[in-house]
Amino acid sequence: MSFSKFSMIPPHLEEAMKLMKSGQLQEATNLIQKNLSGAAPASHTDEKTIKDVTPDIASDVPTLQDRLTPTPTDKPTSTDKLSSKLPNHLQDLTDKMKNFKLDLPTVMNVSTLRTGFNTHNEPTIPDNAQFLKGTLKSSQGNHDYRLYIPSNYTKAVEEGLHLPLIVMLHGCTQSPEDFAAGTRMNELAEEHRCLIVYPSQPASANQNRCWNWFKPTDQRQGQGEPAWLAALTQSIIKDYAVDSSRVYIAGLSAGAAMAVIMAEAYPELYAAIGVHSGLAYRSATDLPSALMTMRQGGAATPKRTGSSKFVPTIVFHGDQDHTVSIRNGGQIFEQAEQHLQAQETGLTTHQHKQCSEQNCRSTQLEIRDSKGVSQLEYWKIHGAGHSWAGGSSAGSYTDPKGPDASKEMLRFFLNH
Repeated sequence: MSFSKFSMIPPHLEEAMKLMKSGQLQEATNLIQKNLSGAAPASHTDEKTIKDVTPDIASDVPTLQDRLTPTPTDKPTSTDKLSSKLPNHLQDLTDKMKNFKLDLPTVMNVSTLRTGFNTHNEPTIPDNAQFLKGTLKSSQGNHDYRLYIPSNYTKAVEEGLHLPLIVMLHGCTQSPEDFAAGTRMNELAEEHRCLIVYPSQPASANQNRCWNWFKPTDQRQGQGEPAWLAALTQSIIKDYAVDSSRVYIAGLSAGAAMAVIMAEAYPELYAAIGVHSGLAYRSATDLPSALMTMRQGGAATPKRTGSSKFVPTIVFHGDQDHTVSIRNGGQIFEQAEQHLQAQETGLTTHQHKQCSEQNCRSTQLEIRDSKGVSQLEYWKIHGAGHSWAGGSSAGSYTDPKGPDASKEMLRFFLNH
């Protein structure tokens, strides 16, 4: 995003943007908050605790409002009044920047950082199963990963079978171990005989281990993070009994945004993708636009850049997600829908609700092809924040209430 259209920027905002560009995120945060409140931030604030703040936006993109149950918007908070005294041309900029303290430390925060939470605890695995540690050496450098091999893998090989492979991309501050425990994907791999690879984003690439989905150099085939993730996928296919026609990729938050990029950059490599609390392809191209997109979605649904093959997509997003606005989930769906419609005819749209006696937990939009196979699903989870639906409390950023995103993703994947 460019700030050039704003004139007469106050010195503190101009200085804050300079600090951001130089990587001094906390300093920029403190400067912005000090000038908005008229005082320095309270000294007792726990900087390891990040609280949700509801963005002042519509709860979903307009074209989906008629198809999914709309969600109520929260009333403005008292802090919204602070910017009302500024000139009109600075109103929008200030509104977006006043809560940067919540977002700058991680670029892709999750709802609540758990103080002291160990993201490297080893998940429990069955006898004869393996959770291997590996390092990929490629032109992009050396990259660590964990590979789950189900206990029935040897028997499958003896039977001459080739198994599905799922690439799982963790969110910010998470690790492969934490993500495996939280999603319980290893348990499903046992049931369905799948291999699961969990790439690890090092702190050297992003201080909070976020995938750099907002950098143009990490949004294209043949370079950056997409290149080494593709190389890792191809390496596992080569070294193990993997069915190359049944390879899938999924992620949470920053990992979900990177999964979307992988489907665009390598559509022939992946048979389907799973996107949980993520962002649309090229919805941001630098840090400032990433922060604003997270809070309110892109200014418009970004257009796909080419005529690549459509990759079947399943999307999950909580309608109370105040870290990555649900407008982003809607934009992922719209972007995929436009791509699908350009390549398929005879499509039909269906809407479902998952309800209990107390309430409806989710609303789903599903687009099926002429053969009745689901090609695109959007699960809007009512009352859910920025967390993996149906996950285990053994991992971070999970919502045990469900629906079970892991189970539904695997169901969707194995139909492709």
